[in-house]
Amino acid sequence: MTDRVSTLLGGRRESMERALGRTLGHPKTGPRASLPEKTRNFLREEAEDLYWNELEWEHITEEEALEEGALTELAFPGLLAFVRGLLLTEVMPDAKAPAAPRPEVVEDILGFLAGRVVELEDGLAAEEGDARDRMRLELSMTSRLVDLVLHLFHRLEPADIEVLEGSRRALS
Repeated sequence: MTDRVSTLLGGRRESMERALGRTLGHPKTGPRASLPEKTRNFLREEAEDLYWNELEWEHITEEEALEEGALTELAFPGLLAFVRGLLLTEVMPDAKAPAAPRPEVVEDILGFLAGRVVELEDGLAAEEGDARDRMRLELSMTSRLVDLVLHLFHRLEPADIEVLEGSRRALS
């Protein structure tokens, strides 16, 4: 993870803590063996594929487009569901496997998303016209997606999210 990516994620977390007035909690990991690097990479790559596929679908269909931008929550349902699954701590009693939360993979996904935000910010100055508009939309959606994944990662309650949304709107 580059310094800018770490700074971006650290800054988002600090901002959330400031708005909430408390330290963010960390997901439960439970007793389990460390995830093999090959498996961890595979899971991160699956998340990246979901991101690219859902982003492209949104560009093609503009299904979630509004005047003020796309509804990121609806544009990336597969990726957000995948993240929820990686953070699952409870399963139904008749489940064939126990819950096995993998917050380290979600951290990898956050690194990827924050890296995309940095890339898009850097590339924005070089683009013009429709390409610039498309890049600006992707930047907005990806930046919002970072926030949504952080909400899931830190298991924020609806009331906490409402506070953060209010503070985000106040800054806009």
